[in-house]
Amino acid sequence: MFDRILFPTDGSDGAAAAFDHVLDLADAHDATVSVLYVADTTRDSVTRIGDQVVDALELEGTEIVSEATERASDRGVATVAEVLQGEPYSTIVDYAAASDADLIVMPTHGRRGLGRFLLGSTTERVVRRSDVPILTIRPDEDVRVRHPYRNVLVPTDGSDPAGAALDLALGVVSAEAAALHLLSVVDVASLGVDVRADIAVDSLEASANEVLDDAERTATAAGVDPAAATVEFGTSIARAIRTYVEERDVDLVVVGTHGRTGFDRYVLGSVTEKLVRTAPVPVLAVRGAAPEA
Repeated sequence: MFDRILFPTDGSDGAAAAFDHVLDLADAHDATVSVLYVADTTRDSVTRIGDQVVDALELEGTEIVSEATERASDRGVATVAEVLQGEPYSTIVDYAAASDADLIVMPTHGRRGLGRFLLGSTTERVVRRSDVPILTIRPDEDVRVRHPYRNVLVPTDGSDPAGAALDLALGVVSAEAAALHLLSVVDVASLGVDVRADIAVDSLEASANEVLDDAERTATAAGVDPAAATVEFGTSIARAIRTYVEERDVDLVVVGTHGRTGFDRYVLGSVTEKLVRTAPVPVLAVRGAAPEA
């Protein structure tokens, strides 16, 4: 499933915690991990040590990737170590494409943020621009990171990006022997309370069930029998997804970007962005085709 995993790191505690999950995945999939540190060229980091002029960030990066590769070696995981100069998010995206990475794994700021945590805002930029699937993990105490995955959730709105997420999730559940959960959320926030709103809810529910039927057929054709296909109602799609995650003991949420609602890069409006920031489990995002103009 995953042969080449890219792990950008800044040496923070959040990155170190995410690396534990990277090693679990690499071990399970017999993958090689590329450990990448980007010396941010937008910051002034050149200094003098004795008679030599050196880049302090490059020196720091060399030490950070060395420590990571040692940890990987202790687990028997093959690694490639890279220290590059550049703007972090674009360098990560370019490196992932050039190295044929199957997956990028990155920590996020999470709800509270972390003082010296450089990768948080970079992660969101990578999610927006990467053609390689990206697994994000919040480095907060309320996040549950568990492997092997037992329950994998795919929220779907029937869009092409949601279809791309389902295709990726089918590979994950097959490789991990996990259960597949399908969820379509009817957003009732803007419908009001009159009779016409009731009619609209019925129509939206029927549409959501059609979306789930299509997703179930796709899964069955791939040899996966979904454990659940559920329609939920709510005033916040992201909140409904998080509630489902908690109630159904979900380990991983797989979502698409470029949704049908036209919020630039995100499936189901800004849901992917919100989940990356707030989900209580890792979120795996994959880009689908851009919507037609």
